[in-house]
Amino acid sequence: MSSIVVLGPGGVGGFLAAVLARAGEDVAAVGREREAEVIAQDGISVQSRLFGPFNARLPVSTELTSQADVLLVATKAPTLPEALTRIKSAPRLVVPFLNGFEHVAALRSYFGDGRVAAGVIRMETDCPAPGHVVQSSPGVRVELAADDASLQEAVRGLAEVLLRTGLPAQIGASEAQVLWCKLVRLAPLACTTSVADRPIGFIRTDPHWRSVLLAVIGEVVAVANAEGAQIDPASPLAELESAHATLGSSMQRDLAAGREPEVEAIPGAVLRAAARHGIECPTLAGLAAAIAERAGLPVPAGL
Repeated sequence: MSSIVVLGPGGVGGFLAAVLARAGEDVAAVGREREAEVIAQDGISVQSRLFGPFNARLPVSTELTSQADVLLVATKAPTLPEALTRIKSAPRLVVPFLNGFEHVAALRSYFGDGRVAAGVIRMETDCPAPGHVVQSSPGVRVELAADDASLQEAVRGLAEVLLRTGLPAQIGASEAQVLWCKLVRLAPLACTTSVADRPIGFIRTDPHWRSVLLAVIGEVVAVANAEGAQIDPASPLAELESAHATLGSSMQRDLAAGREPEVEAIPGAVLRAAARHGIECPTLAGLAAAIAERAGLPVPAGL
C-alpha cells in the first residue's frame, strides 16, 4: 500500500493523517484552503492521550488530482458533498470514517462499485483550530469491513498499516455489523448529551435521563438488528456504563459552538431505517426534533 490520502484533516482526519505521517507512511491530506495553508506552513499539531504531544509534517493540497491507493474520508456528513468536489481522480479504495451509515451508499454512487468499503473509528477528538487536534479519549479503536470480496485484501492491507502506526485496527464480520455496532452506542450518546447538554456521567445517573438513554438504546438496537447487524442489546449500555463520566459527544460540542450538528446522519439515518422496517422510535424521534429545533434546522427527513 503505497499512498494514502486523508480527505478532511479536522479532528478525526487530522489525527489519522498525523499518526500515519508520524509512523513514516506515505500520506497526504486534502482540505479546505485555510486548513491546507496552516498545515503546509506548520504541520498538524496533536495533543494525544494515546501518543502524547507531537507535530507531523505531510503534503497537503486543496485537490486530489492523481490516483491514490487509499482515500480516507473524514469529513462531517453535512460537508461531504462539497469535500468530494476536491477529489478529481478516483482512488483504488475509499474508506469513510463518518458517523452514521447512509454515506456509504452515497460514496458508492459517487465513485462507482468496487471501490468503497466501510470503516468506523471510536475515539473522542476535537479540532479547536485548523491544524490543531486534541485526542482526549483513553483509547482509539478502528474497525473496517468490506462485503465486496474484491476489496477485502486491500482492506486487510489498510488494517496492517494502521496497526504499524500503533492504532488498534480490526476487520469486522460485515459492513452492517461494523457500522451499526458504533451507531447503537453513538446515537444514544449523541442525542442524550446534546439535548441535556450534560456528559454521559450525568445521563446514566440522573433517573429521568437514564430512562431516556435506555429507551433510545432499545429503539436503535431494534433497528440495527432489523438491518442485519446482529447486535447484543446489552452491549451498547455496557459500553456507555464503562465510559469515563466526562464523555460528551461531537454533536453536543457542535451545538455549543454554533456549528451544524449531524442530526440527519445520526438520528435521522436511524429513523429512516426504522420507517423502512415499520419500527417505532418515539424517544429517538423526540430527541432528534429537539436537536434540530435548537440548531435552527428542519426536522430530520423521514420524521
